[in-house]
Amino acid sequence: MSRIGRKPIAVPAGVEVKIDGSTVTVKGPKGTLTQTVHPNMKVELNGAEVIVTRPDDSNVNKSLHGLTRTLIANMVEGVEKGYSKELEVNGVGYRAAKQGKDLVLNIGFSHQVTMSEIDGITIDVPNPNKIVISGPDKQKVGQFAAEVREKRPPEPYKGKGIKYADEHIRRKEGKAGKGGK
Repeated sequence: MSRIGRKPIAVPAGVEVKIDGSTVTVKGPKGTLTQTVHPNMKVELNGAEVIVTRPDDSNVNKSLHGLTRTLIANMVEGVEKGYSKELEVNGVGYRAAKQGKDLVLNIGFSHQVTMSEIDGITIDVPNPNKIVISGPDKQKVGQFAAEVREKRPPEPYKGKGIKYADEHIRRKEGKAGKGGK
């Protein structure tokens, strides 16, 4: 059995789980998330626990078992607590600001880069060199953070660019000066 797949998912108070065939809907204080699971996986609500089972031990079903359980667990945690990613903007003159629902980045281009908030995502800019992206859907939060970082990834010589708060940039030494006469 999959070690992760066989663990039951505890449903906290204030979170409601509905299972309709292969569609799982989780509703909580931070929002509502819906996920369609693979038809081979059997998801059932047992009291205050969600249990995922698989029909047999084929390799496909083994891999889907842990995946399905983790996706549902992420949905439950997302609607209860939410997810967030912090980004840092490093560089002279580089800064971020929020105008309405848009994130405006000054990151060394001749123009400002503007990114709009998408459904289920909240952008917060506590200071000009920090961006906090949050929401109930773990995948959307991570994808949007990756798209923001992609606008100016950190470079290895001076470390300028947009990086995750917990990311370490491997620095390189510049080229050595000319030797000789």
